[in-house]
Amino acid sequence: MIFAVLLVVIIATAILSYWLAISPQGPLSTPKVSAPTRPRATPTPSPSPTPSPTPTPVPLPPVVKNSGDVKGIEGSPGTNYTGISWVRLGYPTCGWGNLTGANLRNAVDDYHKQNIRVLLTVCQGPNDSRLIDPKRLADAAQGRADAVQCGNEEMKYDPNVAFLYIPPERFAQFYDQCEKAVHKVRPEIPVLLGSLDPHVGGIDIQPLYNQVGYLNQMQSAMNSTVHPGGKWDWHTQTLGLIDSWHNGWNGGYDPSVNSLAGLFSFWAQQFGVDLNSGQLGKHLWVVEGTGCFKGCGVNPDSSYQVATSHILALITDVQTASRYKVPLFYFSGRDFMDQGITWPIGVLDMNGNPKPLRQDLGMGARSLTMTCGSKSVNVVNQLDLLGKMYQGCSLPDNFASILMS
Repeated sequence: MIFAVLLVVIIATAILSYWLAISPQGPLSTPKVSAPTRPRATPTPSPSPTPSPTPTPVPLPPVVKNSGDVKGIEGSPGTNYTGISWVRLGYPTCGWGNLTGANLRNAVDDYHKQNIRVLLTVCQGPNDSRLIDPKRLADAAQGRADAVQCGNEEMKYDPNVAFLYIPPERFAQFYDQCEKAVHKVRPEIPVLLGSLDPHVGGIDIQPLYNQVGYLNQMQSAMNSTVHPGGKWDWHTQTLGLIDSWHNGWNGGYDPSVNSLAGLFSFWAQQFGVDLNSGQLGKHLWVVEGTGCFKGCGVNPDSSYQVATSHILALITDVQTASRYKVPLFYFSGRDFMDQGITWPIGVLDMNGNPKPLRQDLGMGARSLTMTCGSKSVNVVNQLDLLGKMYQGCSLPDNFASILMS
């Protein structure tokens, strides 16, 4: 009995740890109460009620044709990420939030009114009868997001989060049903094939080939079991990718440290595209690009190392994704707390306030003068930096020395 309780606690904690950054709060509807009517002495014919006008659907933004224009952040309704045109939201199957039904539709509509597009992540269920829930998939599709990620870290084979792993033949069934549900509502939008769990590009070679092997097995199952005799090919799909490394940092500024570039190079080879052609973004979206602050060479007890590695990783990730025209969603929007540990990897603090460029210092202690067209703009916080870089503004040549000093 004690083991069973501990197992439940461990699984619940793992889910909370991974998705703690996703905490959407959808708008709630308030029931209308009709005022009582006084009885009439003499009955008279009741007038015909005037029908209420049907709410006009919020227009859907056009599908983005250039993958290099997809630049977003892990978001949550109610948090304003000024200057960023895409947000990534999580469906409750990811372990958190209430974005279902009207809440989901209203949240997406609100973003669309602000000309902000939405990537919705629909996590897979456990590897049992709950893996595929047609009602949930249909509900997620009715949210009318602008892109949907079907599945998340389905290849992750880790005893600590064993619930994430789904055998390739089973994930083929889930993805097939999820994609169908989404395209029934919005046939024109991208549907991402899950997400590749994080490995270090250029170093973790065998784990990357293991991911290729998983995709090959999934393809075989798709054409033999899901659609017998079919010609489904994962090379024609778009994969989600997660990267978590101190890109650009190695004790000091070091642009040669770039896991994301290594991953791009590897997957460009697998898809048979020239990395410099701008075509990789049709096959790969970085659904989570983030730094790391423990277990990766960064001293978590050094506020200086945590701060400098964090800001350099943000800059390096945006530069790398922009160079190769690959969609990028920065993770996370906010700092968060997990098991008593603060994860200082957001561009806002836990209260939703802007963080200084050097988060170990006060606001304005470090600033960068960026060039935005013909204008010079002074930037002092991380959200503004991310937004300006997404908009194509240039950093000063000495940005690293300013940030590291």
